[in-house]
Amino acid sequence: MLIDIAWWELDGSGQTVDSLRAHLREEATAAWAEVPGLLLKTWMADLAGNRWGAVMLWETDRPPEVLPPNRAAELIGAPPTRRERFAVEATVEGVHSLPALHGLGPVFT
Repeated sequence: MLIDIAWWELDGSGQTVDSLRAHLREEATAAWAEVPGLLLKTWMADLAGNRWGAVMLWETDRPPEVLPPNRAAELIGAPPTRRERFAVEATVEGVHSLPALHGLGPVFT
């Protein structure tokens, strides 16, 4: 398994956490739900630091060659400020009352 992490510094980009939330709500989440081998994609925001990012957990050590268009990069006008990839050493799923993780977060409320 593999984890990809991408962060954008939004200062000077013309984008905000709110504008990127709208993008997620309108188009991004549905496209990523169809990606083969993607176990979980989590979008995240740092309001105080004016940053936006995502974490992708992949089933294998190689993501698929074809991914949905990186509309966040298009909207922000630059590739991620920081992108890192790590091998996954272990996973655990805790006890929780949620039926699934799909569709959670302020974008969906």
